[in-house]
Amino acid sequence: MIAIIGIFLVFAAVIGGFLMEKGHLTVLLQPAELLIIAGAASGTLLVANPLRILKAIADGLMGILKGSPFGKERYLSTLKMMYQFLNKVRKEGLLCVEMDVEKPHESAIFKNYPGFLHDHHALEFVCDTLRTAITGGVEPFDMDQMMELDMEVHHHAAMQPIDALTTVADSLPGLGIVAAVLGVVITMGALGGPPEEIGKHVAAALVGTFLGILLCYGVVGPLSANMRKTADEHNEYLHVLRVLLLSFLKGSAPMIAIEMARRAIPAYVRPSFDEMEKTCKNKTEPAAEAAA
Repeated sequence: MIAIIGIFLVFAAVIGGFLMEKGHLTVLLQPAELLIIAGAASGTLLVANPLRILKAIADGLMGILKGSPFGKERYLSTLKMMYQFLNKVRKEGLLCVEMDVEKPHESAIFKNYPGFLHDHHALEFVCDTLRTAITGGVEPFDMDQMMELDMEVHHHAAMQPIDALTTVADSLPGLGIVAAVLGVVITMGALGGPPEEIGKHVAAALVGTFLGILLCYGVVGPLSANMRKTADEHNEYLHVLRVLLLSFLKGSAPMIAIEMARRAIPAYVRPSFDEMEKTCKNKTEPAAEAAA
C-alpha cells in the first residue's frame, strides 16, 4: 500500500508542477510514445529472461503490495515455534522430530504457524538442517558451512528477478530517447507544414524522453529497490534461523539458542528479552502471524 501511495505522489507532484506552470495536460497524453517505450521495455524483458524469472518478478511485485512479512510479530512467532520444537528435542531426543521434519505440513508444531509453512525456503532450510542432524556424523562447523551455502544459493536466486527489473529500469531512458528520435523523424517530415503541427510533433518527441526518465526513476527503479530490500529481509530471517540452529547443535539449551537468535534479529524489529521470554513461555501470545 505504501508503494502505491509513493507512485501516486510521484505522478501527482510531476503533473501538479506541470499544471502550476500553465502546462496543458493533453500534451502529455501521447499513447504512441508510451507504446514504444513500454512495449520495447517488455520485449527486452522477455528476450533477456527465462520464464521462471518472469514469474519471480510478478511474485515480487505482488509482494510489494502486501508489504514485508518480516516484522516483530513474525520473529516472535518463529522464536516461539523453535522454542517448542527444541524443547521437544531436549526432552525426547532428536529422533522424536523425525516425522515433523519429513512431513512438516502434518507436524503438530509447524501447523500452528502458517506463515512459516508458507515460506517454503525457510521451511526447507530448517527441515533440511535438522534432517542432516538426525542422520548424524556431521560436525557443527560443517553444518554451519552447509547453511551458509544454502543461504548464498537462495539469495542469488532471489536477486536474479531484481537484477532483471533493474536492467529494464536502466534501459528506459534510452528507450525514451528512441521514442524521441522517432518523433524527430516525423517532425522532419512535417517541416513544410504549419508551425502548429511542427510544434505538436516536437512536443510528442520530448514527451518520449520525459516518459522514459520518469518511468525509470519514478516507478520501475524504486520497485526494484523495494524488491531488493525484501530479499535482504528474507536473508536476514534465514540468518536468524541459522544462528538458532547452530547454537542448539553446539549443545546450548533451548532458551540460550533462542536468545542468541534474538540478538541476530535486525534492531528495528528485534523484540526485547522480556517480550521473547513471555511469548516463548506462553505468558502472552504474539499477534496472529501473517499467512504469507
